Amino acid sequence: MSVEVHLPSGVVTVTAAWQRPAGESRGAVAIAHGAGAGMDHPFLVGFADALTDAGFTTVRFNFPYAEAGRRMPGPAGQAILTWEAVVERVRAEAPGEPVWACGKSYGGRMASMAVAEGLEVHGLVYLGYPLHPPGRPDRPRVEHLPSVRPPQLFVEGSNDPFVQPVSQLEEAVASCRDARIAWFEGGGHSFEVKGRRLPADEVGASLVPVVIDFLERTGGR
Repeated sequence: MSVEVHLPSGVVTVTAAWQRPAGESRGAVAIAHGAGAGMDHPFLVGFADALTDAGFTTVRFNFPYAEAGRRMPGPAGQAILTWEAVVERVRAEAPGEPVWACGKSYGGRMASMAVAEGLEVHGLVYLGYPLHPPGRPDRPRVEHLPSVRPPQLFVEGSNDPFVQPVSQLEEAVASCRDARIAWFEGGGHSFEVKGRRLPADEVGASLVPVVIDFLERTGGR
């Protein structure tokens, strides 16, 4: 499946992978990739598979730069327009269902910026929110978070270099309207744990129980 995104430079088409549960859907979760990997990264596939097994429709999609085969993200405005186009398409394909925005690292941050600018979703799930570049807590990416109205869930590895010191993330979350952190003990930015080797798809799937709890709390059927 594909989604048309209307950019200032023209219309581009991005790939989207839809997975629907066997029975009635409990809601739809749009899932964006991180900066350095596209929508088919095993972590995201495993995460989406587990959500679908739990009864949720999932939609993984590429940002335009990834669709074009580039590794470096384009302007934030392009990602925000992509989020808007994807959510609009999800609502058209799944009318009446609650819709959540979810993203790994960069993808989640772009979702938060889109929602801060007015995109409507039932809630946001961040899989490793990149609070700041590693080693640069003086460059936080938090200005817009208090403007996000829907509930937010920050799923974070306690050893993630993007959120050290963790107190800085806790302060940012405390400034939000409705947000909480689910800590993944010992996890890094991709939730890898030192001394424990698991396939990326299994790591992604392991995050689903805490996410489902959030989805149910914010309107999941």
